[in-house]
Amino acid sequence: MKSKAARFANQSDDSLIARAAEIGMEQDHALLGNEISRFNKLFDELMLIKNELRTRPGDRRRLFMKLYEHRNMQVRLNSAKATLAVAPQEARALLEWIAESKHNPQAGDAGMCLWALDEGIFVPE
Repeated sequence: MKSKAARFANQSDDSLIARAAEIGMEQDHALLGNEISRFNKLFDELMLIKNELRTRPGDRRRLFMKLYEHRNMQVRLNSAKATLAVAPQEARALLEWIAESKHNPQAGDAGMCLWALDEGIFVPE
């Protein structure tokens, strides 16, 4: 049986980014329904996608930038966080925009992420 990470190895960059967008929308619904375990499972899947793109030649996490203007705020938040290491200025600008939007819970999450970055608690890699 394939590992969870291995199932993404043969998928195209575009299909991984499309799945990342789907995950963000599903996470948004999970948050609204207070389905924390579902949200966490989706988060784990998103991290596998992010790691797969990171290990591809040239580190392809920048592809998450395609989702910066997605209609769903959770998708935008996930994309900003996924690109902090590879596009720090653009990712930070998006996090600031989300935080200022007051679109909760994502605005609160973005604000906490910015605080953690500024305090040196969180260092993107």
